[in-house]
Amino acid sequence: MHIMNDLSAESLRLSITQHLTYTLGKDKPHASTYDWRMAVSYAVRDLIIEPWFAATRKTYAEQGKRVYYLSMEFLIGRLLADAMVNLNILDTVQEVLDGEGISLAEVIEDEPDAALGNGGLGRLAACFLESMSTLACPAYGYGIRYEHGLFRQKFEGGRQVELPEDWLNQPHPWEFERPEARYTIPFKGHVETVDGATVWHPSETVYARAYDIPVVGWQGNWANTLRLWGAHSTELFDLERFNSGDHAAAAAPEELARTLSRVLYPEDTTESGKELRLKQEFFLTSAALQDILRRFLTEYDDLELLPQKVAIQMNDTHPALAGPELIRLLVDVYGVEWSAAKHIAQGCLNYTNHTLLPEALETWSTWLMGRVLPRHMQIIEQIDHEHLKATGTPPTLAIVKDDQVHMGTLAFVMASHVNGVSALHTQLMKQTVFADLNRLYPNRILNQTNGVTPRRWLRLSNPSLSRVLTDTIGAGWENDLDRLADLGAHEGDRAVRDAIGAAKRDNKVALSNWAADQLGISLDPDAMFDVQVKRMHEYKRQLLNVFETIARWDAIRANPNANWTPRVKIFGGKAAPGYVVAKEIIHLINDIANTINNDPVTGDLLKVVYPANYNVSMAQRLIPAADLSEQISTAGKEASGTGNMKFTMNGALTIGTLDGANVEIREHVGAENFFLFGMTAAEAQERSQMADHARTAILASQPLQDVLQMIVEGRFSPNDTGRYNGLVDLTWNHDPFLVASDFDSYLASQSAVDSAYSNTDHWNTLALRNIAGSGFFSSDRTIKSYMAEIWHTQSLA
Repeated sequence: MHIMNDLSAESLRLSITQHLTYTLGKDKPHASTYDWRMAVSYAVRDLIIEPWFAATRKTYAEQGKRVYYLSMEFLIGRLLADAMVNLNILDTVQEVLDGEGISLAEVIEDEPDAALGNGGLGRLAACFLESMSTLACPAYGYGIRYEHGLFRQKFEGGRQVELPEDWLNQPHPWEFERPEARYTIPFKGHVETVDGATVWHPSETVYARAYDIPVVGWQGNWANTLRLWGAHSTELFDLERFNSGDHAAAAAPEELARTLSRVLYPEDTTESGKELRLKQEFFLTSAALQDILRRFLTEYDDLELLPQKVAIQMNDTHPALAGPELIRLLVDVYGVEWSAAKHIAQGCLNYTNHTLLPEALETWSTWLMGRVLPRHMQIIEQIDHEHLKATGTPPTLAIVKDDQVHMGTLAFVMASHVNGVSALHTQLMKQTVFADLNRLYPNRILNQTNGVTPRRWLRLSNPSLSRVLTDTIGAGWENDLDRLADLGAHEGDRAVRDAIGAAKRDNKVALSNWAADQLGISLDPDAMFDVQVKRMHEYKRQLLNVFETIARWDAIRANPNANWTPRVKIFGGKAAPGYVVAKEIIHLINDIANTINNDPVTGDLLKVVYPANYNVSMAQRLIPAADLSEQISTAGKEASGTGNMKFTMNGALTIGTLDGANVEIREHVGAENFFLFGMTAAEAQERSQMADHARTAILASQPLQDVLQMIVEGRFSPNDTGRYNGLVDLTWNHDPFLVASDFDSYLASQSAVDSAYSNTDHWNTLALRNIAGSGFFSSDRTIKSYMAEIWHTQSLA
């Protein structure tokens, strides 16, 4: 279709001017950057409407099977630049704004990141939606319209402080509010049997109201919908209370409802926090399923057709209530017989597992589930009874056991397909967390290795490298990423290798300028930029990187005139508010940065940078500038990772373990172009069973002993020498993620990195090979596989 090819600068200028004048009520001389950004956003959004409507019309006309992707997170980031790239109008917008004396870069920077997620889970969902649009797969994403999202991170005295995100303090130009798309979400109350039918009498209700964001694919040929739910009160404002002077109580119902869609992952160390989380998960799931059934029944009158026309993907266990809720709606609302309803539900539902950590597979107490969702507790118990009876399994495989509802088991039992997100992860799922269930349902688990969209993570984030790729292998790689393999034929061309190196340096200069302006720190763009950005968690082993940084600093101080490779160590990521150890690691990183960055002995040979509030926009700044990608999780703990793919695609080399998708990245880019260290998953599992494994490893490593001694002496916290005694004690006596056991191997691999980086042309060759081998990790490839193997749906292109 390529509907944007005929767009003229003049017509776009007119559209922007009309929105500035008539939508925002501003004239050009008095318009702020915000006004221009909103006007441009509305003008660009207008261009998405026709393909959005056309996609809906075609789906209805061809009775296409729809995919519904349920996720607690959609980390969509900024949408303006993404839309302009996919519509192929970036240059046209630039021309228009240049003519008005307005900076496009400033307009793009003015857009806040939508605070709709935390990390890889949410970014994956966003990539998948964009790929579904690029592939013309009819789809809806369903999430929650969080007012404040996770939190905005700042540092005070090196400590993480959590502040509310304020992205919705201004209008969100990409959404369409749909007051007509409103569903009642029930909670609590009691259940009774009336004339043989089960009737739930909820004592609390809220409305879920839809807010739609069109998600346009490459070249603007198709657009799907991200439908976010906002919570609203079912009770009107209490005017009588207000007039009697009880103003707060008058607004209480609305405030109570809004709490449901206010914060992503509320702290759940209290009973009220647990209740809020469970309510949020049901709020999302029930609203989505009511909407799915309403849409289906506008086209068909036979609910048994539902699995032929509807595929529902549960992204992790957060929407695992979809099984019991779909059964409830079919049985209690639409009068479908129980066994048929259960069969229909299982035919529609699929479950993506994202973790091998048992503690991350959600459980809810039967008391809480029964109190908040009494009808669902009944349905879960019946599903569980039939599951145990049909399979003849012992109670250890029950959904309900030890007074807990096990959501991973519930999702598994109610799904047609259960998929892992990397080859290793899927294999380990079968061997560990779901070993017994896999024996009961031997064909249910399959693999779908994650991917990322090359439109945002290469074309948009890295225009310098994108130009090199187009000049070298020709246009069109953006939606056919396998073509990056063609770059391999140019490995012997010094001009191409130099161009890749020059593109990297452009990005490093840009990042250095940003660091000087925003962080007040001077960075040498010729130093190696060594980057670890991800959620702060012990298994991701930021602590291993920290210890190596200290060892490097100590070695440079001991011999500053040696032939050191200058490094900039860059960290980014947030710790959950209640995660004490992760927050201590953040504090330690910032204390180390303060010490090292002010050390005249080490000078520019080593810098440590930790910008606060890592998000999608910061990732788009950091990843293209990275020379080295830190993917150092304990083998067997990371399901996949997607940051590792983004770095590789952008020409960073990986130092990593054989964990998650690292295994497949190493296979695709070549083992000789990957800095491997550490134990395998099997070795790590065996080591973790050894008594005193941590102490044994530390006593065998003088560099690690020295690092821990420096920390415990207060070298990085001179005013509070005991500040990190807990971290040091954890490392000596517990070390659950085997930092000590992998330390010496990591140190040796980092030495190999130094050696490789010292030869610029050799490093550029390795970078070229990584880019050339990264085509497999496009989310287009992943979605094609889901469409064929899980959803059984067709592209309508």
